[in-house]
Amino acid sequence: ILAAGIGKRMKSDIPKVLHRIAGAPMLSYPLETVKSVGIRKIVVIIGHKGDMVKDAVEKTGILFANQEPQLGTGHAVMCAEGLLKDCRGEILILSGDVPLITKETIKDLLRNHKKSNAVLSFISTTTPIPTGYGRVCRDKDNSVIKIVEDKDADNEERKNREINTGIYCVSKEFLFSNLKKIRNKNAQGEYYLPDLIEMAVRQGRKVSTLVHTSPEEVLGINNRIELAEASEEMRERINNEIMLSGVTIIDPEAAYIHKAVKIGMDTVIYPCVFLEGSTQIGKNCIIEHGCKIVNSRIGDNSRIKNFSVIEDSVIGKDVSIGPFARLRPETIVEDNARIGNFVEVKKTRIGRGTKANHLTYLGDAIIGRDVNIGAGTITCNYDGIKKHQTVIEDGAFIGSDTQLVAPVKVGKNAYIGSGSTITKNVPAGSLALSRSEQKNIDGWVKKKGLKKG
Repeated sequence: ILAAGIGKRMKSDIPKVLHRIAGAPMLSYPLETVKSVGIRKIVVIIGHKGDMVKDAVEKTGILFANQEPQLGTGHAVMCAEGLLKDCRGEILILSGDVPLITKETIKDLLRNHKKSNAVLSFISTTTPIPTGYGRVCRDKDNSVIKIVEDKDADNEERKNREINTGIYCVSKEFLFSNLKKIRNKNAQGEYYLPDLIEMAVRQGRKVSTLVHTSPEEVLGINNRIELAEASEEMRERINNEIMLSGVTIIDPEAAYIHKAVKIGMDTVIYPCVFLEGSTQIGKNCIIEHGCKIVNSRIGDNSRIKNFSVIEDSVIGKDVSIGPFARLRPETIVEDNARIGNFVEVKKTRIGRGTKANHLTYLGDAIIGRDVNIGAGTITCNYDGIKKHQTVIEDGAFIGSDTQLVAPVKVGKNAYIGSGSTITKNVPAGSLALSRSEQKNIDGWVKKKGLKKG
């Protein structure tokens, strides 16, 4: 898999093959595809920011060859020769910027190659705008005779709309014996891999072509427009697969679901939902409009209400979250709990059946079962230097507008009066109050002349 290029047209500091599609680097898709057809030895050719490319993909079963400097596709494949010296038979070559390639297409190429007894087979396609691609040149009998790169083509050759996709199956013996014969006398001063086709024809060897009818599947991504188009196609594939598994997506065009996401049967996904990373959602859940869930697990029968954000958290069964809730990393919400509107939770365990329904911040806390957290409650976890923990035990009642200054512990079944600032531990079964005495001054409004009308 060729992945050494800069990708100048992307106009990016990131290697082209690492731009993401549905949450995964572009390169991960052809890697996954070739693995799915049973290919066990895979070599990725890296060059530009190669360490970054190597670190971004799953390395199991993958070897890396470095191409430095980058002198063209033919030179790139030559860099892999040492890693393939013990291999026999055929070598599949494709690019890391072709994320939409399917295993069915790869299988078709391999079958076609074997059936035709060719020394080299490749995939071509036709496109209304062939600019930038090598043109497939045929003779009067419609046999392929060569490929001419766009910059080297004459005016007549540029009118040809059949193009080379850069996906090949080649006999190892033919490949490496002829790569050494390629010359770089061309507009780019590079060693072109497609020159092997003309070499094979001149040697009287069989060349086979698989003409693909869907150019969007087999063409590479070269700019941000094509990246967006490929992302849209991949999103449609993912959403279709999810819907066929028994999930309702109300508006598939407005559902943004990463490839690694798992969703249980009978769950409903509303529009403008983003499900990212390794998120797992159970059965019979409802994910309402505008929610974003990242690397989190949602249990069966839970409902995530409008415009809630959940990151790196675990949500139990029969839980209600939101609307407008934010669950930050390391939050655990146990079964039957309720997190309501404008509640923020961070690095906190919420016990089974506990409720925090309104306008609350819970950070660095352990909260037991069946606790009631009143509106406006805050765990004051940061002293300006360190974070401290708040512990609220089972059955406690926290009145509205309470500040719990950590480190502090509220015992089992204790009550905190509304408007209290709690700085000391509260024993189990106790009532804690910390309010200044209320004073009423009769006639104050009239005396100050503030009464209207």
